[in-house]
Amino acid sequence: MKKLINDPKNVVAEALEGVALAHPGLVTVVADPAHIVRADAPVQGKVGLVSGGGSGHEPLHGGFVGYGMLDAAVPGPVFTSPTPDPIVAATKAVDGGKGVLHIVKNYTGDVLNFETAADLALAEGIEVRAVVVDDDVAVKDSLYTAGRRGVAGTVLIEKIAGAAAQRGDDLDAVAAIAEKVNGQVRSMGVALTAPTVPHAGEPSFSIGDDEIEIGIGIHGEPGRERVGLEPADQIVDRILHPILEDLPFASGDKVLLFVNGMGGTPLVELYIAFRRAAHVLAEQGIEVSRTLVGNYVTSLEMQGFSITVLKLDDELTELWDGPVQTAALRWGR
Repeated sequence: MKKLINDPKNVVAEALEGVALAHPGLVTVVADPAHIVRADAPVQGKVGLVSGGGSGHEPLHGGFVGYGMLDAAVPGPVFTSPTPDPIVAATKAVDGGKGVLHIVKNYTGDVLNFETAADLALAEGIEVRAVVVDDDVAVKDSLYTAGRRGVAGTVLIEKIAGAAAQRGDDLDAVAAIAEKVNGQVRSMGVALTAPTVPHAGEPSFSIGDDEIEIGIGIHGEPGRERVGLEPADQIVDRILHPILEDLPFASGDKVLLFVNGMGGTPLVELYIAFRRAAHVLAEQGIEVSRTLVGNYVTSLEMQGFSITVLKLDDELTELWDGPVQTAALRWGR
């Protein structure tokens, strides 16, 4: 394997040191137990937002810590959930007296460890709510989850719920907004190659040069089917149509269209995919009123992409447009 690392055992610790040096004034990085918080945390009188999960999906979640989005992120080892201790530490660090919302991707380890952390925080007098993200339409169940997986829709929930918290909504209201987004967002991905976890030293699965995996998870979990490599438009159609049928989306809807790279796909290819998805939506009378394209929820160096569609209304659009200042998303400030 060829990677820009030193010792595989130190990948996360050294990356966190790099985050701290790259973004002074924006975030504070605590090494032990590992977590990233807003530089001005805790913000008194504001609901705190905490998310996290295994490393290797950058910029998720640490890249979304800052004004208008997350107050803290908790990175676990690569593709492995963080333990309860750093989650509790992050929760305490961002408690401004109005409670804390945990945004949790639907993987068994994440769900269990965030639940344990919430119980421990409650014992210290911090009110905690949780929303479990399960936007992946590819599979109902997998080896990694009980139910649908949480994938790229997580970014949209973090941004919109973060804006609700920033404007002063109380804990119940912020949780309700997060649940609303989760109920209206759908995603599906495709992999052209497998990721290589540093400590493993070899690809997480085997795939032929002329094959693609439809419905892949962000850790390299199996998808719906493996097919031969096709032109980009056909691949987009394969993953977009199940998304549109699932909610379902309908003519007259206004949506946010998000094409997300898995880490190894160049932007020129992501824009080709976005082009096709936008055309298909237009043909069905669905208006793309907000967009996002880029590498936001990655799977190390996996080549591939995912499509996420969120049904918008006036409130969700206003919250999406709200100012944000993080390492990975910045506008309006």
